[in-house]
Amino acid sequence: MKINLLVQFLALIDELRDREEATSEFERLLALYGFEYYGLIQAPRPVKNPETLLLAGRLPDGWLETYLRKRYMQVDPTVRYLGHAQEGFRWRDTLSAFRASPHRKRMERMMVDARQNGLEDGYMFPVHGRRGLIGCLSLCGKPVDLEEIEVGLFDSIARRLYWKFIHAADPEAAARLSAVVDVELTRREMEALSLLAEGMTSNEIGRVLGISSHTVDWYMNGIQLKLGARNRHHATAIAFRLGLVS
Repeated sequence: MKINLLVQFLALIDELRDREEATSEFERLLALYGFEYYGLIQAPRPVKNPETLLLAGRLPDGWLETYLRKRYMQVDPTVRYLGHAQEGFRWRDTLSAFRASPHRKRMERMMVDARQNGLEDGYMFPVHGRRGLIGCLSLCGKPVDLEEIEVGLFDSIARRLYWKFIHAADPEAAARLSAVVDVELTRREMEALSLLAEGMTSNEIGRVLGISSHTVDWYMNGIQLKLGARNRHHATAIAFRLGLVS
């Protein structure tokens, strides 16, 4: 069974000597699964050249240049969906999440362009660190139907491969991404954060805690600062990953 191939690869990862051997074995696994293309990618950063984000991969000739030239990263539905995903997902399932997006037409054009370049469908597996999303594994090409257990195993492979490659490519970045985060929140901040994680607004949190919405906003600013979060959604995601809320 193909599932056994995934289990065997997971057991083999730590024994692979270097990036070259890991790449070779992984590409052999993907060939057996029918995935022609893949990318092991660092999460985008504003100051990063997008071309430097690829840790390993094989893409259709000219696709990366087309993707960057047309600025598809700004509207790519798989990338947008990735920001909220906790586990692997299929490309074709992402467009439905953005029906009301003003960028919907560009998203559709991007997906059509991808198909014309041989990327008919694929899967994306997020990789998270202590402060949120740090990268992903994308598998693509012809449509491949994965069972739920296979998606779960590829999730594990994505994490293990990412850390192996980032340690080899940039040890300092690997140390920074895996560093223990020491966060000390006050009791009131923890209460507000827990209610935020339940989906409450500032007004609703204020009513529960018996404080004004302005005071809630003040707490939220402090929480975001301590967690290094860009916004409330990001703060909630970091909190879940640090185990501050459940």
